[in-house]
Amino acid sequence: MRLRSAFTAALGAALLLVAVPASASAASGRFIYEYVTVEGNEASGFLNDPADDQCFNLPGVGQENPEPGHSPRNRTDAWATVFADTNCEGPSFRLRPYTGGASERLKVRSVVFG
Repeated sequence: MRLRSAFTAALGAALLLVAVPASASAASGRFIYEYVTVEGNEASGFLNDPADDQCFNLPGVGQENPEPGHSPRNRTDAWATVFADTNCEGPSFRLRPYTGGASERLKVRSVVFG
């Protein structure tokens, strides 16, 4: 009888482990940047609660726009590494969690968190 109870308990624990989904790791908060649209208008872009360890090409400042973004502000709870080129390539700069920011001299096209 003891063997059957132990087996049932082990099987129940194994099923519970399979049933509980793994939580996705994401930075909480907002990453903000400024840019000039293709039409020449000033605009702000942002990412909300971005996933960790994933490269984000910033909307509005990709290959279709000759002007990169600038003035990034990291208001997430994770380190943000910004890149001068798309696909997280080229020169990079790290922005600290919550208060990290840079002036309009820092040009950005992509970012990764974590």
